[in-house]
Amino acid sequence: MIGIGVIGFGYWGPNLVRNFHEMADSRVLAVSDLRMERLALAASRYPGIGIMQDPAELIRSPVVDAIVIATPVSAHYQLAMEALRAGKHVLVEKPLAMTSEQAWQLIDEAEKRRLVLMVDHTFVYSGSVGKIKELIDAGEVGDLYYYDSVRVNLGLFQHDVNVLWDLAVHDLSIMEYLLPVRPRAVSATGITHFPGQPDNIAYLTLFYDSSLLAHIHVNWLAPVKVRRTLIGGSKKMIMYDDVEPSEKVKVYDKGVTRQSQSKHSEKVYQMLVGYRAGDMWAPQLDNTEALRCEARHFLDCIGQSKVPITSGEAGARVVEILEAATLSLAQRGAPIELHHMKVAA
Repeated sequence: MIGIGVIGFGYWGPNLVRNFHEMADSRVLAVSDLRMERLALAASRYPGIGIMQDPAELIRSPVVDAIVIATPVSAHYQLAMEALRAGKHVLVEKPLAMTSEQAWQLIDEAEKRRLVLMVDHTFVYSGSVGKIKELIDAGEVGDLYYYDSVRVNLGLFQHDVNVLWDLAVHDLSIMEYLLPVRPRAVSATGITHFPGQPDNIAYLTLFYDSSLLAHIHVNWLAPVKVRRTLIGGSKKMIMYDDVEPSEKVKVYDKGVTRQSQSKHSEKVYQMLVGYRAGDMWAPQLDNTEALRCEARHFLDCIGQSKVPITSGEAGARVVEILEAATLSLAQRGAPIELHHMKVAA
C-alpha cells in the first residue's frame, strides 16, 4: 500500500485526491493547504484523512511514500525538492518548475535518490491522445506537415504565470509525446489587457528541422471554450476536439497529391496539385478518465521502478520551450533557438 500526501486542495487537488483515493493499492493519508476552509472541505469528503496547513509537516511524515503537488507554479520547485530530499516520490502538477534550471535540478535529485519524478501532463494519458499516438507511430498519418491548435476559454486567470504557461503547456506536453522530432526554435507574440498582469492572449509558433510547423493559439478572454487541434500529414489528417462529448478524434483520408509534368518546349517543370478526398472515420477510444490512468501509471512506476511517460525530462523540455517563448514575447516575436542541453537516456 503506497501512502499518498497531497499538497494543495484548490482547483485541481480534489481531482487528484479522488483518483488516488479510489486506487486499491494507494491510500491518501493527508492533505495540506494554507486555507482552513479547503482543509475543512477535504476532511468532510474524506473522514479520517489528515489535514495540515504546513506542507513541511506532510513531507516529513514517515508513513507518506509519495507527494502529489497541486499548488501555484511558483511553489513547485521548493516543495518538490523538499519532498525528494525527504525520500519521497513526487508527482507535480504542470508545469514542472518556473525555469528549466530548476527542472533539471529536480531531475538530478530524483536520479541520485532513485525516486520517481513525474509531471501531471494529464492529456497524455487520455484515450484521444493515445489513439493519435498509435496512428502516427503506425505511419497512418505519413510525413507530418503541421500541428495547429486553438485552446481558448474565459478564465481562469493566473497571477504567477502567463497564458502560455497555463494553457499552451498542454499542447507542448502532447507534442512532446506525439511527435518524433523536437523543435529547434520558437516565436511567440502576446499581450495583456490588464496592467501588471501576465499576458492573457498569445500565439506560439514552433520551428523544426523538417518540414513540420506547429502553431498554438491560447486565450483567457474567449467567450467560448475551444479545445481543437488539427494534425496534417502526407497520408491522413486528424482533427482532435476535446470539447466534443463523443467522436473526439476524427481521421480524414484527405490531402494533396503532387506530380511533375515536363514542358518539353520550355524545358521547365510545372508542379500539378491534385486533391484527394476520401472517407472520414472516428476511431473507438478508451473512455477511462485520463487522470485515473495517470494516477495508475504513477503508482506502477513507483512499484516497478519504471520511468514515467511524462518524466521529469519530458517536463523539463516543455519548460525550456516555455522559457524561450517568454523571451520571444518580450522581443515581440523574435525567434529563440532551443539548445536542449540535456537529453533523456
